[in-house]
Formats: sequence, structure tokens, C-alpha cells
Amino acid sequence: MKLGARIFKTGVAIVIALFVAELLQLPNPVFAGIAAIFAIQPSIYRSYLSVLEQIQGNLIGAITAVSFVLLFGHQTITVGLAAVIIIVIMLKLGLEKSVSLALVTMIAIMEIKGDAFLSFALLRFSTIVLGVLSAFIVNLLFLPPKYETKLFQSIHQAQDEIIRWTRLAGRQASEHIATKKSLDMLKERLIQVDVLYSLFKEERSYFKKNTRTKARKLVVYRQMVVTSRSSYDVLKRLHHFENELIDLPQHFRLMIQERLDTLLTAHEQLHLKFIGKLKSDINRVSSKDDYIQRHDVMNIFVKEIAIASEEEEFSSYHLLHILSSILNYEEQLEHLDKLIILFNKHHDNELNTELVDEIY
Repeated sequence: MKLGARIFKTGVAIVIALFVAELLQLPNPVFAGIAAIFAIQPSIYRSYLSVLEQIQGNLIGAITAVSFVLLFGHQTITVGLAAVIIIVIMLKLGLEKSVSLALVTMIAIMEIKGDAFLSFALLRFSTIVLGVLSAFIVNLLFLPPKYETKLFQSIHQAQDEIIRWTRLAGRQASEHIATKKSLDMLKERLIQVDVLYSLFKEERSYFKKNTRTKARKLVVYRQMVVTSRSSYDVLKRLHHFENELIDLPQHFRLMIQERLDTLLTAHEQLHLKFIGKLKSDINRVSSKDDYIQRHDVMNIFVKEIAIASEEEEFSSYHLLHILSSILNYEEQLEHLDKLIILFNKHHDNELNTELVDEIY
């Protein structure tokens, strides 16, 4: 089990909520701790949205609880009926995530008995709001998430794995079951990359300059994800058609292997180029000097396929699946290369040193 920042922040939020509640001498400070647990979120923006939803949910829970107690008293069946009403209202308002805390607020208020019911109800409501606010402050100030670093790390590490397995698969050197397991693992990693991209996208910038920079970064990162998925697709097809690859003439296998090595090396260098460890004009994917042009390569493949098909040496159907995925991968690499060059052109002196230190 990995102990992440969110686990520590939950503990800190509970401590702060309980401490402040006791300092203010609020009755039953435990409700502040419970509220803090519900309010912890993975990002500052989501925490802000959560605070708004939780406060709305608490208001609905408190108003409903007070109304039911004043109208029907403290009977047990009244508590259940109030819970149903709160859930219906919350669902209608699209506040599903705050239902649990609203019900906690409702029960905390409805279990109060005595003449000072309204004043105690207000204190209970304030205690729970205190817990929500404590969680927000902790999210804001304590170990703020660095989702850009996590996102690049996740993309970089997943791509390293894809590149290693693709090189093995292109040489028909990978073991079938091991490759299948790695494909499943890589699929999960790419899903995690999408989650991190969403979290990074949700982060808000407070200065106009930072907003423009982040907008450009989002475009580059989005293309990084798309390119990694296209490389994953190449690996998946190499694995799926591994038996057909073995049956190909040797010169075909060598052509595919050489082309893959060229593209995989280019992909590795693009990550270096993005963080400023490689000059923007070095080893461009679409460079005529460094790489064979895509159209020339495809023309060679088409001619060879036509000749081999006439001689009935092999079926070209499965080979076309592999070639189409390689072609798509190369196009995505070219697009990523252009985006990185444009980004570095606008932000040449804004190298993210923290990103570099954490990766390399």
C-alpha cells in the first residue's frame, strides 16, 4: 500500500478540525472530524467545488432536520422520513456527492433533545461546516498537488515500458504470456494518465501569463497521451499478429524492425526535447536528413507486398494491420514534434527544472 499525500492530508485535516472545534468549545467536536474526512479531495479545484456542495448539502440537511423536529418531534420514524426527503432533494439538485454528509448533519441535529434545540442545532451545523472548511484549508496549503510533474512522470514511465516491449516484439523476442500481462498493465497505466491529465487540466491559474502557458502545455500533454496510445496500439498489434510476423519473409521483418527502431528512438528524444535536454532542431521526426520519409517507406512496402502476393509467399492482410498502426504512430509523433517545437519557441527560458530533477 502506498501512503500518498491525500492520506496524510486527511489526518492533518481531522486534527485541525478537532483542535479548532475544541478551542471554540463547540459541543461534540467529533462531527467536525467526520466532516473533514468527507471533504478531502485530490485537487484544490475539486476541493473548492466540494466545499460549495458540502455547505449546500449541510444547509439542506440542517433545514430539513429542524423542520421535521418542529413539525413531528423526535420519533425514530421521523428520522428515516427526513433522510428520504434529503436524499430526494440532493439528487434533484445534482448534489449526490454530498448526500452522506447531509445525512450526518441531519442525524446530528435530530438527536438533540431539550428546550435549547435550535441553538444546539446551529452549533452542530457550525461544527460540521468547520470540518469542511478545515479540509479545504489543508488541501490549499498542505502539500499542494503537483499534477504536472505526476502527469509527465506517468506518461514518461508508461512510454518507456511500451518502447521496451515494442522493441522486443518487433524482433519476435518477447514471450507471449509476459507480453499479454504487460499490455494489461500498460492499459491500466494509460487510464491513470487520463485521470492525471484531467486533474492537471482542472487546476486553475491566477495570472494571465500562467494561463496562456498552461493552455499550451495542455495541448502538448494531450498529444503526448494520444501518441502514447498510438504506440500502445502498435505493440498490441505486434502481439496479436506475432505468428503472422514470424511467417513473413526476413526482409519484411527487418524493414518493420528498422522502422520501429527509428520511431521509438524519436519518441524517446521528444520527451528530452520537451524538457529542454535536447535542442528543438535536433532529430526532427519529419526531417529528411535524419529519417526515411514516410511516403518512401510505404511505397517500398506496397511494391514488396504486390510482388510477394503475386508469388503467393504470404498473405498481406495481417501485415496491413501492423503497417496502418505504424503509420498512425508516425503521424502522431510528427504532430507532437511540431507542438513541442512551438512550445519551446514561446517558452525557451521557462524550463521546468523541477520536472527535470524529478524525472532524470
